[in-house]
Amino acid sequence: MQVILVDLCKTFLGSVIAVDNLNLRIEDGEFAVFVGPSGCGKTTTLRIVAGLEQPDSGSVYIGDVDVVNLPPKDRHVSMVFQNFALFPNMNIYDNIAFPLQVRRWSKADIDKRVHEVAKLVGVEDLLDRKSKQVSGGQAQRVSLARAMVRTSDVLLMDEPLSAIDAKVRIQLRTEIKQLHQETKITTIYVTHDQEEAMTLGDKIVVMDRGCVQQVGTPYEIFHKPKNLFVALFVGSPTMNILEGKICKDENRGLMVELDGMKQQIPSRFCDALLNSNIEMVKWGIRPEHIKLVDGSEIDDTTGIVQVVEPLGSRDLLTIHAGHHTFKVMAEAEAVGHYNPENSCFLRFSGDFVHLFNAATDESLNGQP
Repeated sequence: MQVILVDLCKTFLGSVIAVDNLNLRIEDGEFAVFVGPSGCGKTTTLRIVAGLEQPDSGSVYIGDVDVVNLPPKDRHVSMVFQNFALFPNMNIYDNIAFPLQVRRWSKADIDKRVHEVAKLVGVEDLLDRKSKQVSGGQAQRVSLARAMVRTSDVLLMDEPLSAIDAKVRIQLRTEIKQLHQETKITTIYVTHDQEEAMTLGDKIVVMDRGCVQQVGTPYEIFHKPKNLFVALFVGSPTMNILEGKICKDENRGLMVELDGMKQQIPSRFCDALLNSNIEMVKWGIRPEHIKLVDGSEIDDTTGIVQVVEPLGSRDLLTIHAGHHTFKVMAEAEAVGHYNPENSCFLRFSGDFVHLFNAATDESLNGQP
């Protein structure tokens, strides 16, 4: 079922803006992930869709119906919460069956549906246990089963994995994605974890201070950030950012002067710069896109290794070059001979350079 949010606004205490004129379309069967820092408005938006918060203004369409004034029970949505919210006095079977019992389904229909959903989420062998007798990961599967047992148009998930340890969280992340591929139910998922967002979502909605900063596929969000906030929020380690001044070189064209380090500006940015009065830019490149090389090209930059952090198959290097410090992610085999205080050469491929207007932080739209 399609979900459309139109001009949503919500404030708390009269002045704290939680959601600021939000407009968004989530297509039928899509897995949309809201991601952003704490307080950005993502959970408030989810609760407005669920009917647990009333917006100050705006509309929420589920299908063709504006449900903004309907109670939660009439919206045909199901919700999975962060804290599992299982009934401690019930066994797992009754926890899953509860939404159907409230709606006075027959015992036979309830039994059939509970076993179907329990099998789907992998808790069929836990149905006789009390909720306190299952692990955190199992409890969240039960919570998911309870949300799915009643046929709903939209599934809402509010940071369902944040209270689970890392290993189980990765496993459940995979299971949630597989479950969505099987059921095709429209899903809205809230998280502050950008890695979780990128691995789960068909559509990523990046929010900050109540506003949508960018909507796009995981590829678009990572490779084509619309502004500096998105560029810095998505990716770990974060993008290297330097501020510089645009200048011209007689032989090499447009360059950027980065406090003692000059880099040629990729041709895809030149039209935007030549047709504007932009003088100052923020130049960025992700750690995984910096190469350690032999120093054979004119723009290769000399650096000194400060810290080497082994991460298994890759190493994270902190390298001081000129007046700047760069984070560099490289294959462990390629950097195995580097130690702190070793010299090295860095190459910044123009294919992966990002430029932002220093005055507005908006991208210059020259990404690959």
